[in-house]
Amino acid sequence: MTSTTRPRGTLLAAVFTLALTLNACGSDGSGSSSAAGSGGSSTAGSSSAPTSSGAMDDGRPFGAACAQVPADGPGSFQGMSTAPVASAASANPVLSTLVQAVGAAELADSLNGQQDVTVLAPANQAFQAIPADSRGAVLTDVPQLTSVLTHHVLQGRLTPGQLAGQQTTLNNDTVTIEGSGESFTISGDQTLTGQPATVICGNVQTANATVYIVDQVLKPQPTS
Repeated sequence: MTSTTRPRGTLLAAVFTLALTLNACGSDGSGSSSAAGSGGSSTAGSSSAPTSSGAMDDGRPFGAACAQVPADGPGSFQGMSTAPVASAASANPVLSTLVQAVGAAELADSLNGQQDVTVLAPANQAFQAIPADSRGAVLTDVPQLTSVLTHHVLQGRLTPGQLAGQQTTLNNDTVTIEGSGESFTISGDQTLTGQPATVICGNVQTANATVYIVDQVLKPQPTS
């Protein structure tokens, strides 16, 4: 999907903000903290955590990790749908690490101000999968963190039917997503750990973005 290029400063801010939003969509470990699904206690989203049968483009979230999203309140699917992405993520404990990263980069306001974007939000477990020394370096190096976070924000609000393919990011590079229906993956050569990433809770709606929670942190790609 194509989009207009935006100034680097704005993109960076959007990325960190997007990190916050990612937390909103609790999946295999995504919550207000960040993206790693490890730790965030979750309320089984009985009525608010749809299963993976037939979500497609009808607006319903899909994926096993969606059960970790709170059933009600600001962090529920309904609550997140009325708030801009960074604010929505900050209300969900499943994305706590991502939210912390976005806060460190001071990108929340910028991300909340974006219109019609797609966020590949790393769950808490995605950050935990990175070796401790490397993880610390990524989270404390603001320029690098900004690049990583903006790489997770795609231009355009993508439905499940539009997600697969080569997508342009706010980092001015691309990410290639494979799959269809309710099964999507990103190859290991595009992640910080070298392990393939999987969408564990997808099609989560916020006021200005569609969020797909993933179980690996993606790495920026070289541009030609």
